[in-house]
Amino acid sequence: MSVMGKHASIGPIGSIALLGALTFFWGANWPFMKVALSEIPVWWFRTICLFVGGSSLMLIARLSGQSLLVPRREIPALLICTLFNVIGWHLFTGYGVSMIPAGRAVIIAYTMPVWASIFSCYILGEPFSLNKIIALILGVCGLAALIGADILTFGSTPLGVFLMLGAAVSWAAGTVAFKRPKWSTSVSVLVAWQLLFGGAPLLIGALIIESPLNVTEVSSSALYALAYVVVFPMIFCQWAYFKSVRMFPASLAAISTLGIPLVGTFSSAAILGESIGIRELAALLLICSALGAVFAPTLKDKA
Repeated sequence: MSVMGKHASIGPIGSIALLGALTFFWGANWPFMKVALSEIPVWWFRTICLFVGGSSLMLIARLSGQSLLVPRREIPALLICTLFNVIGWHLFTGYGVSMIPAGRAVIIAYTMPVWASIFSCYILGEPFSLNKIIALILGVCGLAALIGADILTFGSTPLGVFLMLGAAVSWAAGTVAFKRPKWSTSVSVLVAWQLLFGGAPLLIGALIIESPLNVTEVSSSALYALAYVVVFPMIFCQWAYFKSVRMFPASLAAISTLGIPLVGTFSSAAILGESIGIRELAALLLICSALGAVFAPTLKDKA
């Protein structure tokens, strides 16, 4: 059975390598997604990503000898996860990243661990500690550093910011929802079905809302960017993230996202030439501090 199999075991070195690769590939995803969305409409872009990613994961699972069937009792929970992890996340980020700089978008998106730690208190019964309250305050201050001046001018940027915040909250809800059931199905199969289930309504939306996609009118740079998004974030990173969700407690399920805003911010500056100003640096510092407030106590206990 492959490394994506149900009973695959990952040792300490493998876990570090997995999280390191996840951080790099998901962080670099944001400028590539910005390039692709400059020419491919949101609904078609996300439909392609979901169906190609889901089909590829399904093929990998099948070739590794895994059953593709999900027990009937697990389907309702899987659909709830799909709503938040796939439909909510992909639509919010698709529109959000097209409205604001990719570096700013990734900082907002990865406030997700803060919201996940809060949801886990109410849904999974984990204690709402002082550290989590501090994390929430720091996270809100980080968002205020990014959008405060824009809100006062009532420009278009606040809408993009709120969409990215909605994506973070949706992903957090999906993370906790994925952690709650005792799944009997492998991670790769669960992720594949989420992507395929989520792709169906997005395909319908693309057919209704947007004009047919003419691939011949898309530049090679946008197609290369689309290929990167499909191969790394949609196939490898989706599997690796939910593998970490199965490995860690709920409040630590997003531990692999800690370095992603940093990679995303500086890769956007390198690839797209986006400027990094005092607001972005202050927001990054505050949000990283918020994440540290959430995870430091647990990491200390495990040390």
